[in-house]
Amino acid sequence: MKENALKLGELFCGPGGFGQGANLSKIIHNEVKYTFEHEWATDIDNDSCKTYETNIKKCKKILVEDIKKIFRNEETLNSLNKIDCMTFGFPCNDFSLVGKQKGTEGDYGPLYKYCTKALNHFKPNYFIAENVSGMKSADEKKTFPKILKSFRNAADGYTLTTHLYKFEEYGVPQKRKRVIIVGVANKLKKSFRVPAPTHGLHLENLVTVSDALILNPIPENVKNNERTKNSEQVIERLKKIKPGENAFNASELKSHKKLQLKKTDNTLSQIYKRLEKNKPAYTVTGSGGGGTHMYHWSEPRALTNRERA
Repeated sequence: MKENALKLGELFCGPGGFGQGANLSKIIHNEVKYTFEHEWATDIDNDSCKTYETNIKKCKKILVEDIKKIFRNEETLNSLNKIDCMTFGFPCNDFSLVGKQKGTEGDYGPLYKYCTKALNHFKPNYFIAENVSGMKSADEKKTFPKILKSFRNAADGYTLTTHLYKFEEYGVPQKRKRVIIVGVANKLKKSFRVPAPTHGLHLENLVTVSDALILNPIPENVKNNERTKNSEQVIERLKKIKPGENAFNASELKSHKKLQLKKTDNTLSQIYKRLEKNKPAYTVTGSGGGGTHMYHWSEPRALTNRERA
């Protein structure tokens, strides 16, 4: 069978989610097997790039640099090889429903413009962009059409397919909504077709927390599986919170003032929320403390990093 290796470049590569997806993909069309060659990847975070290097061993160049500096330095930009396809999960901080939704007025929202710059520079035949669902509603729904127009008109033009994916419908044991934009160069006269859900809409077909953590137990002595140390107060608080409840709606907490959290503007439903064993997990967030670590359904503790992964 003939093989065709597509050259891949990644902006905002993080620890290698897109890269790993490329490695795991199996594409055969008209008796041609398509694979990916990792030409380059770039991210501002050094630890993420070290993780990427561990996960994606065959990447030819990993650049730890601020995207703004890359495009200000012609020599650096030209050191990145030509590519056939590009991925970018551009920062979601200013689009997330959890944050202040500053959109393109924030520090991170405008970074999509560097994705457009990259499309204009490298002119890939294909690209995949990913961001949170809140991008569609940011800035009174003005931001999303602006971003789409920018991508559509980049280089020699792209045909876009945009879809809000619910990843639990594709076998992920977590309820996670993400907007994915697939662009195909107009010159190819093709478009991307959204794949049908593999696990349907019914709960009995979805992969649950217990499927992930009990049916497929984590091996002993693996890294990043250390249990967090919770204070006695947190342990007692969790004992009063039932699966599916959080610190603000748990009925048993109402009679225990010492265990209650002070009401603030930030009453996120995920704060000290316990998982439900026979359902997919709620959305994993970047754990920043304050009861957002994701909590076991029966044991009064936070999940380990490995369990969250």
